[in-house]
Amino acid sequence: MIEKKAKFLINNSDKITMNVAMRNVIHLSAVCSLLCLVGCQSPQPATETKNSPYTHGNVQLTLKKGVTTQADVLEKFGSPNIATIDASGQEVWTYEKHATVTTGSETGGYGTIILLGAAGNSSRYEQSSRTMTLIIKFDADKKVSDFKSLTTSF
Repeated sequence: MIEKKAKFLINNSDKITMNVAMRNVIHLSAVCSLLCLVGCQSPQPATETKNSPYTHGNVQLTLKKGVTTQADVLEKFGSPNIATIDASGQEVWTYEKHATVTTGSETGGYGTIILLGAAGNSSRYEQSSRTMTLIIKFDADKKVSDFKSLTTSF
Protein backbone atom coordinates (compact mmCIF):
# COMPACT_ATOMS: atom_id res chain seq x y z
CA MET A 1 0.00 0.00 0.00
CA ILE A 2 2.81 2.40 0.83
CA GLU A 3 4.49 1.53 -2.43
CA LYS A 4 1.32 2.44 -4.39
CA LYS A 5 1.10 5.80 -2.62
CA ALA A 6 4.78 6.47 -3.27
CA LYS A 7 4.38 5.63 -6.99
CA PHE A 8 1.25 7.82 -7.16
CA LEU A 9 3.10 10.77 -5.60
CA ILE A 10 6.11 10.32 -7.90
CA ASN A 11 3.93 10.09 -11.03
CA ASN A 12 1.90 13.17 -10.00
CA SER A 13 5.03 15.20 -9.18
CA ASP A 14 6.40 14.41 -12.67
CA LYS A 15 3.12 15.62 -14.20
CA ILE A 16 3.18 18.79 -12.09
CA THR A 17 6.82 19.47 -13.02
CA MET A 18 6.00 18.92 -16.69
CA ASN A 19 2.97 21.24 -16.50
CA VAL A 20 5.05 23.98 -14.87
CA ALA A 21 7.81 23.56 -17.47
CA MET A 22 5.27 23.63 -20.31
CA ARG A 23 3.65 26.78 -18.88
CA ASN A 24 7.06 28.46 -18.63
CA VAL A 25 7.82 27.63 -22.29
CA ILE A 26 4.44 29.05 -23.37
CA HIS A 27 5.00 32.24 -21.34
CA LEU A 28 8.52 32.64 -22.74
CA SER A 29 7.24 32.14 -26.29
CA ALA A 30 4.54 34.75 -25.77
CA VAL A 31 7.03 37.27 -24.37
CA CYS A 32 9.47 36.66 -27.25
CA SER A 33 6.67 37.06 -29.81
CA LEU A 34 5.58 40.30 -28.18
CA LEU A 35 9.12 41.64 -28.16
CA CYS A 36 9.52 40.80 -31.83
CA LEU A 37 6.36 42.73 -32.65
CA VAL A 38 7.07 45.88 -30.63
CA GLY A 39 10.86 45.80 -30.58
CA CYS A 40 11.36 47.01 -34.13
CA GLN A 41 10.57 50.69 -34.46
CA SER A 42 11.19 53.07 -37.28
CA PRO A 43 12.80 56.41 -36.42
CA GLN A 44 10.36 59.21 -35.68
CA PRO A 45 10.83 62.39 -37.69
CA ALA A 46 12.01 65.52 -35.91
CA THR A 47 9.34 67.99 -34.91
CA GLU A 48 8.79 70.58 -37.62
CA THR A 49 8.40 74.23 -36.79
CA LYS A 50 5.71 76.36 -38.37
CA ASN A 51 6.61 79.49 -40.29
CA SER A 52 6.52 82.43 -37.93
CA PRO A 53 6.11 86.07 -38.90
CA TYR A 54 8.79 86.82 -36.29
CA THR A 55 11.84 86.08 -38.41
CA HIS A 56 14.35 88.56 -39.77
CA GLY A 57 13.37 87.72 -43.36
CA ASN A 58 9.63 88.19 -42.75
CA VAL A 59 10.24 91.50 -40.99
CA GLN A 60 12.32 92.76 -43.92
CA LEU A 61 9.69 91.63 -46.45
CA THR A 62 6.71 93.01 -44.52
CA LEU A 63 7.90 96.37 -43.21
CA LYS A 64 8.56 99.16 -45.73
CA LYS A 65 9.37 102.64 -44.45
CA GLY A 66 6.70 105.18 -45.46
CA VAL A 67 4.47 102.45 -46.96
CA THR A 68 3.43 99.91 -44.30
CA THR A 69 0.58 101.14 -42.08
CA GLN A 70 -0.28 100.30 -38.46
CA ALA A 71 -3.20 98.20 -39.76
CA ASP A 72 -0.78 96.18 -41.92
CA VAL A 73 1.50 95.63 -38.93
CA LEU A 74 -1.43 94.55 -36.72
CA GLU A 75 -2.57 92.09 -39.38
CA LYS A 76 0.88 90.53 -39.81
CA PHE A 77 2.30 90.63 -36.26
CA GLY A 78 -0.73 91.07 -34.01
CA SER A 79 -0.90 93.41 -31.03
CA PRO A 80 2.42 94.72 -29.69
CA ASN A 81 3.71 93.83 -26.24
CA ILE A 82 4.45 97.50 -25.53
CA ALA A 83 3.10 100.66 -27.21
CA THR A 84 4.70 103.98 -26.20
CA ILE A 85 5.43 107.48 -27.47
CA ASP A 86 9.11 108.48 -27.79
CA ALA A 87 10.66 111.90 -27.04
CA SER A 88 10.00 113.16 -30.59
CA GLY A 89 6.28 112.25 -30.39
CA GLN A 90 6.42 109.13 -32.57
CA GLU A 91 4.41 106.09 -31.59
CA VAL A 92 6.68 103.09 -30.89
CA TRP A 93 5.53 99.47 -30.87
CA THR A 94 7.69 96.77 -29.34
CA TYR A 95 7.26 93.06 -29.97
CA GLU A 96 9.04 90.55 -27.76
CA LYS A 97 8.60 86.95 -28.90
CA HIS A 98 10.19 83.84 -27.43
CA ALA A 99 10.10 80.36 -28.95
CA THR A 100 11.42 77.05 -27.70
CA VAL A 101 12.07 74.41 -30.33
CA THR A 102 12.25 70.79 -29.20
CA THR A 103 13.28 67.92 -31.44
CA GLY A 104 13.54 64.29 -30.55
CA SER A 105 13.95 60.95 -32.21
CA GLU A 106 14.10 57.42 -30.99
CA THR A 107 15.10 54.20 -32.72
CA GLY A 108 15.09 50.67 -31.48
CA GLY A 109 15.53 47.17 -32.71
CA TYR A 110 15.44 43.57 -31.60
CA GLY A 111 16.94 40.49 -33.18
CA THR A 112 16.37 36.90 -32.14
CA ILE A 113 17.70 33.46 -32.94
CA ILE A 114 15.40 30.84 -31.39
CA LEU A 115 15.37 31.93 -27.72
CA LEU A 116 18.50 34.08 -27.67
CA GLY A 117 18.19 37.73 -28.58
CA ALA A 118 19.82 41.11 -28.66
CA ALA A 119 18.23 44.51 -28.31
CA GLY A 120 19.41 48.02 -29.12
CA ASN A 121 17.91 51.41 -28.50
CA SER A 122 19.00 55.01 -29.02
CA SER A 123 17.34 58.36 -28.57
CA ARG A 124 18.19 62.00 -29.23
CA TYR A 125 16.63 65.05 -27.65
CA GLU A 126 17.53 68.65 -28.43
CA GLN A 127 16.04 71.89 -27.23
CA SER A 128 16.87 75.39 -28.39
CA SER A 129 15.44 78.82 -27.66
CA ARG A 130 15.02 81.83 -29.89
CA THR A 131 14.03 85.35 -28.92
CA MET A 132 13.14 88.19 -31.27
CA THR A 133 12.74 91.82 -30.35
CA LEU A 134 11.09 94.03 -32.97
CA ILE A 135 10.82 97.81 -32.48
CA ILE A 136 8.69 99.77 -34.97
CA LYS A 137 8.31 103.56 -35.05
CA PHE A 138 5.34 105.23 -36.77
CA ASP A 139 5.10 108.75 -38.20
CA ALA A 140 2.13 111.13 -37.87
CA ASP A 141 0.37 109.38 -40.81
CA LYS A 142 0.53 106.06 -38.89
CA LYS A 143 3.01 104.61 -41.38
CA VAL A 144 6.30 102.90 -40.50
CA SER A 145 9.07 105.50 -40.21
CA ASP A 146 11.77 103.16 -38.83
CA PHE A 147 12.19 99.62 -37.46
CA LYS A 148 14.86 97.47 -35.86
CA SER A 149 14.89 93.77 -35.13
CA LEU A 150 17.19 91.66 -33.00
CA THR A 151 17.20 87.87 -32.93
CA THR A 152 19.06 85.71 -30.43
CA SER A 153 19.32 81.91 -30.46
CA PHE A 154 20.73 79.64 -27.82
